Amino acid sequence: MTNFTTRPDIRGTFGAVTSTHWIASAVGMSMLEKGGNAFDAAVATAIVLQVVEPHLNGPAGDLPAIIYVADTGATRVLCAQGVAPAAATIAHYRDELGLTLIPGSGLLATVVPGAFDGWMLMLRDHGSMELADVIAPAIAYARDGHPVLPRVANTIAGLADFFRAEWPESFATWLPEGAAPEAWGLFRNPALAATYQRILDETTGDTREARIDAARAIWSKGFVAEAIADQMASACVMDVSETAHSGVMTADDLANWHATWEEPVSIEYHGWTVYKTDTWSQGPVLLQALQILKGFEIGAMDPNGVEFVHLVTEAMKLAYADREAYYGDPAHFDIPLQTLLSEEYAATRRPLITDRASLDQRPGRIKGLEYLAEAAISRAARDFKAARGASAGEPTMAHLTEKRGDTVHIDVIDRWGNMVSATPSGGWLQSNPVVPGLGFPLNSRAQMFWLDEGLPTSLQPGARPRTTLTPSMAEKDGTRIAFGTPGGDQQDQWQLIWFLRMVHFGLGMQEGIDAPLFHTAHFQASFYPRDAKPGELVVEPTLGENTIAGLRAKGHLVTVAEPWSVGRMTAARREADGMLTAAATPRLMQAYAVGR
Repeated sequence: MTNFTTRPDIRGTFGAVTSTHWIASAVGMSMLEKGGNAFDAAVATAIVLQVVEPHLNGPAGDLPAIIYVADTGATRVLCAQGVAPAAATIAHYRDELGLTLIPGSGLLATVVPGAFDGWMLMLRDHGSMELADVIAPAIAYARDGHPVLPRVANTIAGLADFFRAEWPESFATWLPEGAAPEAWGLFRNPALAATYQRILDETTGDTREARIDAARAIWSKGFVAEAIADQMASACVMDVSETAHSGVMTADDLANWHATWEEPVSIEYHGWTVYKTDTWSQGPVLLQALQILKGFEIGAMDPNGVEFVHLVTEAMKLAYADREAYYGDPAHFDIPLQTLLSEEYAATRRPLITDRASLDQRPGRIKGLEYLAEAAISRAARDFKAARGASAGEPTMAHLTEKRGDTVHIDVIDRWGNMVSATPSGGWLQSNPVVPGLGFPLNSRAQMFWLDEGLPTSLQPGARPRTTLTPSMAEKDGTRIAFGTPGGDQQDQWQLIWFLRMVHFGLGMQEGIDAPLFHTAHFQASFYPRDAKPGELVVEPTLGENTIAGLRAKGHLVTVAEPWSVGRMTAARREADGMLTAAATPRLMQAYAVGR
């Protein structure tokens, strides 16, 4: 029997690029056609995404990536998650400003921008092309225009009054004629084009690597840093708390931080080695869920049935409860990751799954750290009475409101077998006012810190916020897969579901992406206003009436989403013989896979 899909699996041997916007995917493929490798293509794709999806990511955002380097066989993690400024202290935010939550937008929510430096580090260390070549398409689209997505136009329209009243630089950038752009109209950002062109014009050096390092220095210490520091020193802007605040980031914060390489974390699951980022992201929750699920006969279940959806949902609740209790920057807190990822620990969690939906927050108790579990339970029950102003940036489900930010994703494989899985985000047009003269806003990732002392996620200078950004890689017997999705707290949920259906039911790349998705909002949200919704389960209607009724009978508080509205997965795969396959979600009608 033929399994029909919304799109074909893209197959070939030369290269494949899949991302959340067709223009960016095409640009990435053009780099491969010009002789570039996967790292060149990923950088070019990413910078174009900053232009064509400015409501989902920007140059001053953040970036985690997992790469595979074919000639060395190394799997590496790129951490381009910026850190809290030196003056970002709990005492200042809580005691001096009277805050209980870090706002979801505005200058107080800003950490050091990470994305640009991260992409430059990838290009320098593993790319082969000149910066001028990989950045040229983005400059052209920003200068000459691109067909603006309806979602971008609607986001801008929804914020027009706020921008006019509170963020005039954003109003001038996003509504250059005094009105929101028309859907599919030609939209330009000449200031952003000029910023990138000036970086190129000021870049000098005798080698490709030296020229890329020069661009990094211009960003962190040159005119870009100067413009950002000037804004931070002089601006007091309205944020989602409905109060105007000044920021705390300085020129020294910008100059003293750089992206880094580190080792991935991984586990084995049914012959697959699955790689994720460390606990400065939420990535290990997928690994924890897999460890719990090892004890169940998933392959005997219906992949769209009550038993499968219930089991996976309950495993995710347990893994995410541990995320809230124990995850954070391992450079600033001794995270018990070895325990959390152990099969022994998973065996203690597995019996908590029954045939009823849990409505409780149930982090595990780890000896000596029980107070963290109690603190997480207490936080989830708190009412923060948070103001919810117009510029809130809560990148969880972009389709729920046009005013929320979200994320993009990129997967690339070249003909040599190099691979990239990257999930850039932050610096959305709704997160902060545009930096005067630069054409882009700062990020709002600091909202993921807590203003409580003694936690792995407590606000402290130099610490990375525990981000939701979480690319993935997996390999088995010479086959390797890069995959990921936007979606905030849902990212590892949708990836887990897709991966399980591939491993246990043999679903193909596009077939698995097209399959009905679901996720839980049971745990505490990572984004302002940090709500938890115990027992809530969001499902696509294509799971079927019987499955939905069965889930409700088990106690899940089911919300049926609009058709084709949950998840934005992309994925690329390379077999041991060199055959490539790539796929992208049809949801939101933006993502595309290309290859040959």
